[in-house]
Amino acid sequence: MINKVIRSQLPCDVFINHRGNDTKRTIASLLYDHLTRLRINSFLDNKNMKPGDKLFDKIDSAINECKIGVAVFSPRYCDSYFCLHELALFVESKKKLIPIFCDVKPSELRVSKSNNIQLESKEIERFNFALEEAKHTVGLDFDSNKGNWSDVVTKATDVVIESLIEIEEAQIIKNPKKLIIP
Repeated sequence: MINKVIRSQLPCDVFINHRGNDTKRTIASLLYDHLTRLRINSFLDNKNMKPGDKLFDKIDSAINECKIGVAVFSPRYCDSYFCLHELALFVESKKKLIPIFCDVKPSELRVSKSNNIQLESKEIERFNFALEEAKHTVGLDFDSNKGNWSDVVTKATDVVIESLIEIEEAQIIKNPKKLIIP
């Protein structure tokens, strides 16, 4: 229990952005559990938040502190203000984003006034810009009717690990004096 409390207070390495109704009990939780078993500190809302936490404060803070994001796109992703807000924060922060297109094609992702959420024109523009950036980023495609959950989680984990290593190596090159050799 103490380890869980301590881990939940550490900045996360990976933030998992997803539409809860579509993917929380499948790919999002499976990926979170797999990364956690590998001791990669990850953020998934239902695993890291507790009653009393301020939703936007906790989520925005986790995104600002994380190293990379995984966006799990699903058929109703664009109907969630939270998903779109999180994605926009990632794009605006210029952090590495790994898209997983789960049961949806990138070309199907679009925000408009016809979505099931009320948005101002400025928000629609901001969210569509973030979606366009994600759609033009190489990602993983997964069809849950044909694919194997274990395979996509393993593949996503491999990409996350490679990305974290690249970030660490870039930081060492950028700040070689911070390298401590035991």
